[in-house]
Amino acid sequence: MIEQLYTKYFQKSRSFLYPALGIRRTSSHTPTGTYIAVDKLVPPEDMKLICTFKENNTEGFKSFEQQMILSNPLFLNIVHIQDYTMYLFDFSTHQDDWFNFIMGKYSRFSVPLKKAIKTHYGETTSEYKYMDTYLYPEKYFAVYAKLLEIDAAVLSTVGELCDACDMEKETLKIPVEHLENLSKVL
Repeated sequence: MIEQLYTKYFQKSRSFLYPALGIRRTSSHTPTGTYIAVDKLVPPEDMKLICTFKENNTEGFKSFEQQMILSNPLFLNIVHIQDYTMYLFDFSTHQDDWFNFIMGKYSRFSVPLKKAIKTHYGETTSEYKYMDTYLYPEKYFAVYAKLLEIDAAVLSTVGELCDACDMEKETLKIPVEHLENLSKVL
């Protein structure tokens, strides 16, 4: 049970969409960033999750890349830019989840996505305790009402306990000189 509100902004695509890839939070390789758009090139409506990783040529990363990224059914493309590798994943088969994500309607995610999020974090982690409140808010209206010192009915009319994603923070900004090269690949 949570005892205080989580008030800092967190990367929503990393918390809610990245788990759909089946990569555990405890993996030794984590993205430097996750995004739902690339400025001036890939709009959010394209339903592409972009994960960036620092260039890594170790055998361990190559194995991770092959097993978890390149063989992933959602994997679409790989792009190298400067010292980073961008991996693009196509979420068009998860259209309802994608648009619920953009609208901040996390409680409306499909059962498979909710299960993937639970598996990603692990049921007993402090992170999942918060995620559970976002995925199943109706169970926590009274808890949040007490923490916010408001009536629970107010929260039930809103329906969600987590704010929608900030499109600015969920958009990858790439230097102009790399956009042309990237547009050739996409």
